Amino acid sequence: MKRVAVLISGRGTNLQALIDAKQDAYKIVLVISNVPGAEGLEKARRAGIETLVIDHKRFGKDREAFEREIDTELGARAIDIVALAGFMRVLTPFFVRAWAGHLVNIHPSLLPKYPGTKTHERALEAGDREHGATVHLVVEEVDAGEILGQATLQIEPGDTPETLAQRLLPLEHDLYPRCLAKLARSLPESR
Repeated sequence: MKRVAVLISGRGTNLQALIDAKQDAYKIVLVISNVPGAEGLEKARRAGIETLVIDHKRFGKDREAFEREIDTELGARAIDIVALAGFMRVLTPFFVRAWAGHLVNIHPSLLPKYPGTKTHERALEAGDREHGATVHLVVEEVDAGEILGQATLQIEPGDTPETLAQRLLPLEHDLYPRCLAKLARSLPESR
């Protein structure tokens, strides 16, 4: 069973889905938030998972120093996979290279469409008929890594960015644990 650390910045809804998933390929052993007081930290604590807060603001503009501290904590706990779940930071080449092939993210669009932010707004503005979520490996280019899985839904008349995001969440919560388990099974025994 692979040891997983989840990086969060907010509510932790995808984190909760990863915790609740019934599977035997991974175990979440650490949750790190870059935001003190993020709701997801309490979800992790209730599940008996170790939590850490590494506030990125302490590092000013030195993003790599922030990530080096995270990397040290991950190494100290023999983490196999790092899962991003609403972690609102663009990672530096240092961290992406250090965790290449072991760093996974969920993104609220059908990549390669709409990398970055405001994905629901962009799908609606483009007049798309479907929307969805993608789980992918993280590479240096934002939201451009190998796709591990996708889930789609039809855009309905009257959808707003908010309703689309709300309707997409259950699909994300099903997709992410399945893709993370698949990745965990595909990796060698030790990193």
